[in-house]
Amino acid sequence: MTSTTDVHSVADPPRPPRRRRANWAALRPLVIRLHFYAGILIAPFLLVAAATGLLYAASFQIENVVYRHELTAPVSQTAVPLSEQVAAARRALPEGKVTAVRPAAEPGLTTRVLLDVPNLPESTQMAVFVDPGTGQVRGTLESYGSSGALPVRAWISDLHRRLHLGEPGRIYSELAASWLWVVALGGLSLWLSRRRRAGRGLRGLFTPDRAATGSRRTLSWHGSVGLWALLGLLFLSATGLTWSKYAGENIDELRTRFGWATPSINTDLGEHAGHAGHAGHATSGGQAGATPDVGVDQIMRAAAAWRLSGPLEVVLPAEPGSAYVVKEIRKTFPTRLDQIAFDPATGRVVGELRFADYPLAAKLTRWGIDAHMGLLFGLANQIVLAAIAAGLITLIALGYRMWWRRRPTRGFGRPYPRGGWRGLHWGLLVPLALLTSVIGYYVPLMGISLAAFLVIDVLLGLRARSAR
Repeated sequence: MTSTTDVHSVADPPRPPRRRRANWAALRPLVIRLHFYAGILIAPFLLVAAATGLLYAASFQIENVVYRHELTAPVSQTAVPLSEQVAAARRALPEGKVTAVRPAAEPGLTTRVLLDVPNLPESTQMAVFVDPGTGQVRGTLESYGSSGALPVRAWISDLHRRLHLGEPGRIYSELAASWLWVVALGGLSLWLSRRRRAGRGLRGLFTPDRAATGSRRTLSWHGSVGLWALLGLLFLSATGLTWSKYAGENIDELRTRFGWATPSINTDLGEHAGHAGHAGHATSGGQAGATPDVGVDQIMRAAAAWRLSGPLEVVLPAEPGSAYVVKEIRKTFPTRLDQIAFDPATGRVVGELRFADYPLAAKLTRWGIDAHMGLLFGLANQIVLAAIAAGLITLIALGYRMWWRRRPTRGFGRPYPRGGWRGLHWGLLVPLALLTSVIGYYVPLMGISLAAFLVIDVLLGLRARSAR
């Protein structure tokens, strides 16, 4: 005797996943439309970001060539004390206040002494380059940011980030980073769906169809190049947003809320500050007669005893009651970013921060930013960045070529129909709208530009209806 369950299992065969296919069939026109608008209107920003990023990938080699005299020195079997090198830098720029010292990391390189000098741009210091073998100054240059970018690399970096337009210029790069991941993932979904519809599956997914001609050939190259560049584009988008102006602030707020912020070492001596204000000899890079100071030479010996290894940066006490901080500044993998704080009066350790103790999110952020800048894996990192930038330029050129060949004025009609959202089931439309709202809140330039796209689309639709 057949049970009721058995009857139903025979009479009602398993339902094929039509809803998934139907949802994608309804969603696909919307994705095409969004990809089209982003490609036409955002691609110019992406093109500028890619071209300037390609230039920045080569900026380290350019910097080493342009400033070879300042960055290098004859190899010497002896070295003058670091305190004498700092004194030489102070004599070269008596109006400056020494803030940090980067001793020569290896033979043949110079020591870099950083000084605060009046009337310099924000985040910029003067760097005095000293031959560690003779104590002679080999030159002075402006140094920008924690990476110590010299003028030519700083100029290229500012071109990439802000187009030399100041804070308003950051909008361009943030807009590009905000949309890059959307364009990349939208293109991926369209490329995969096209392959399935053509019955080709994964066959030849990463290679263009050489038998195709015309627009199909261009599309084939566009899809293949985009697939190869996909992970790199997503990575650049995510890391670019971390130090953007508006989205970056929201990301920092989330990291702080969840305890993922990058920790900092405490330089306040607290109860150890009782020596401050007493007479004593001058700091090795500071002002005479201020506070007792063991000097940078003893601080360097203490740092070596605590197994800190080069390249190093010694940050001098900013004010009475604060400590020396010796930092490892090796950003190439494996990263060395440990920090030790020392009492300037005694040379005793008063604080320690090891990179191994960073939260995982802080480590990933550090590695991501350094990889974005081409620092994490050195020359190999810079070559990969250059390849991704060249790939993005190629994608944009191919995309515009497809649009130009199939533009409506040539009689091809409108391949990007309006109103694609009307075909979506409310069960998909509502979550999609909520997700878009959340992303638009945390990535505001994307939200604002998407709203602008919708307004433009509606106005064009009304105009076309009025013309009909």
